[in-house]
Amino acid sequence: MDVILLEKIGGLGELGDKVSVRSGYGRNFLLPTGKAVIANAENLEKVESRRIELEKGQKEVLEAAQGKAEALAPIELNISARVGEENKLYGSVGTQEIAEAIVKAGVAVEKKEILLPNGALREAGTHEVDVRLHPDITVKINLTISPEDSSSA
Repeated sequence: MDVILLEKIGGLGELGDKVSVRSGYGRNFLLPTGKAVIANAENLEKVESRRIELEKGQKEVLEAAQGKAEALAPIELNISARVGEENKLYGSVGTQEIAEAIVKAGVAVEKKEILLPNGALREAGTHEVDVRLHPDITVKINLTISPEDSSSA
């Protein structure tokens, strides 16, 4: 399926690019979310006529992401969790818990922006977590998972 991108999509292309994608990805994600339109002469003409407006919108999104990145850079998170033998957690710390901790620190992020390539964190200690705010902007933050105070139980 050929589509024309209406915004930059990481690993796929830039605004206005005509790309081939799998039919399911196009029909189920790109088209319904407004990130692309079907590639035909009429839509190509429409995209070209709206290019300045679309580029302005992209620039605003990029500037907002840069502002968030500057706010995130100095943040060091600390999450308490129950820890068992050999620093292993009872359960895990995932994207939801990390996103909630960042929001408590004063920066609004969504859990889908948190990247954990090796899955949920299952050990106490210091971890480096990536937060992808934009296809061009990824911020690394330090997360410390410390044992909960068991004396209060």
